[in-house]
Amino acid sequence: MSYLINGVKHCSPVNQMHRVTGALFKARLLRNTRGIKEQQLKISRALSQLSSDKANSYNYVIVGAGSAGCVLANRLTEDPHSTVLLLEAGPKDTLLGSKRLLWKIHMPAALTYNLCDEKYNWYYHTTSQKHMDNRIMYWPRGRVWGGSSSLNAMVYIRGHAEDYNRWSREGAIGWDYDHCLPYFKKAQTHELGSDQYRGGKGPLYVSRGKTNHPLHQAFLDATQQAGYPFTDDMNGYQQEGFGWMDMTINQGKRWSTASAYLHPAVSRPNLSVTEKTLVTKILFQGTKSVGVEYVKNGQREKAFASKEVILSGGAINSPQLLMLSGIGNADDLKKLGIPVVCHLPGVGQNLQDHLEVYVQHKCTKPITLYSAQKPVNMVKIGLEWLWKFTGEGATAHLESGGFIRSQPGVPHPDIQFHFLPSQVIDHGRVASTMEAYQVHVGPMRSASVGWLKLKSADPKDHPIIEPNYMSAERDIWEFRQCVKLTREIFAQKAFEEFRGPEIQPGDNVQSDKEIDAFIRQKADSAYHPSCTCKMGQPSDSTAVVDPQTRVIGVENLRVVDASIMPSIVSGNLNAPTIMIAEKAADIIKGLPSLQEKNVPVYKPKTLETQR
Repeated sequence: MSYLINGVKHCSPVNQMHRVTGALFKARLLRNTRGIKEQQLKISRALSQLSSDKANSYNYVIVGAGSAGCVLANRLTEDPHSTVLLLEAGPKDTLLGSKRLLWKIHMPAALTYNLCDEKYNWYYHTTSQKHMDNRIMYWPRGRVWGGSSSLNAMVYIRGHAEDYNRWSREGAIGWDYDHCLPYFKKAQTHELGSDQYRGGKGPLYVSRGKTNHPLHQAFLDATQQAGYPFTDDMNGYQQEGFGWMDMTINQGKRWSTASAYLHPAVSRPNLSVTEKTLVTKILFQGTKSVGVEYVKNGQREKAFASKEVILSGGAINSPQLLMLSGIGNADDLKKLGIPVVCHLPGVGQNLQDHLEVYVQHKCTKPITLYSAQKPVNMVKIGLEWLWKFTGEGATAHLESGGFIRSQPGVPHPDIQFHFLPSQVIDHGRVASTMEAYQVHVGPMRSASVGWLKLKSADPKDHPIIEPNYMSAERDIWEFRQCVKLTREIFAQKAFEEFRGPEIQPGDNVQSDKEIDAFIRQKADSAYHPSCTCKMGQPSDSTAVVDPQTRVIGVENLRVVDASIMPSIVSGNLNAPTIMIAEKAADIIKGLPSLQEKNVPVYKPKTLETQR
């Protein structure tokens, strides 16, 4: 009976159902377990990504450790609660922590080495310039800690007060001279001490030349003999006239923004700085900037900004990165297959630069820098600099210069001069061949305006740069004036004991037509590209950033560098770029703008005469 009962138990439909149900339950349990494990893996990956994102998240991400980026990195990390990541495409400006070992950057007299070295230089070139005999122009730009302040000629020029008042009229409200002067002063420590125009407590050390070279004195004497005033501070009360130039040189060394701002801040725990890191794209959630994508050591990485991404790549790199990220002229971006985040047609437009030409004379006395360029003497100069940071290696030799008006009726100077007791050929890429001196001269407010656009969607491709040089008739006339007025200065009595034949343009170049041809053949960039992310009112369709430096049409994104100038200033651009960054840092921190009202500025007694 028990056997039968057991048999019934084993063979009954109920038992079979239990077995089937059990099998199904086990299968489901297995599936659920596997599902839970997969879910846990996803969660683990998500948490890992979140952890990685958090580890690579900062309050501010700054793109470009150049003239503006170094200033911002320093000022924004003064608050220990603000975290900053500073990304630089080029290398450090030191070797094994030493400036001496990287003398090509830090020895002022060695500046031409880096103008010709792709290691520290973006090495840009323009399109063929149809108004300049179809020449392709060379544009060196800094790609190193300090940016172009690690490559430039160290001339510290602010421009004219009226440049900043013009900015305000052009839509950059709050950027007039009253609101900019305090930031020039905040940045600066001038070796002659502080006054109404100079700063005395800033990180940027500014000095005057120490060589007392007889050709500099001859130049200044000749300008006064020609009827121009001497000015004891062309960055102070009176820009107009000729005098001794200020330089960003401190104790015989180049004083870049890396030296002035970045190195003193680099040990702060809330500042992270990279090198050899190419930012390829700004990351967006809708129209809100949340971070950047970059390539380092061949690896693609991301960094996130909880507050803002700030572009400080300069007048070429900043608009290029905006366009690569979908901000620019929508039609141009679509042609390259770049998804449009914001149609902002002003990006890359309004490109402005200074052109200059060298007027050169042979020198009848062996007192120029020609002998210093002979190998034995170069070694002696180099050793003295390496030992004591003194001697002919401790200056860039552009120690005198000035500003004049091209004709009656011009309200403030529109021609700039740099005098050099030497001869420069092809950006310094060709060695001088004789005892000679020269002046670099060019118009300051050219009417010719250009643009830049992407060549492709590849971040490694240089953009198409079209400065459109000499396209305005006014520019041609101004350059003629530059040559004629320089010749007049060099013809003065002060140069009698030094003056040999004119090397260029040359005595055979006399008529307007001949001078125009010389300009087309020989004029070159003064390395001052600017204005490609123009600051203005949001109602201005050509503006890219508002007066708070915020990119119009998107959130949490700023541009702070020379690209945001509404129009080019009357002088070199490094000092104004540093000022822009100092002022922007206060804006970002939510501080009220500094202001100094009614600071006196020289005006000519009459505009009826040219001088």
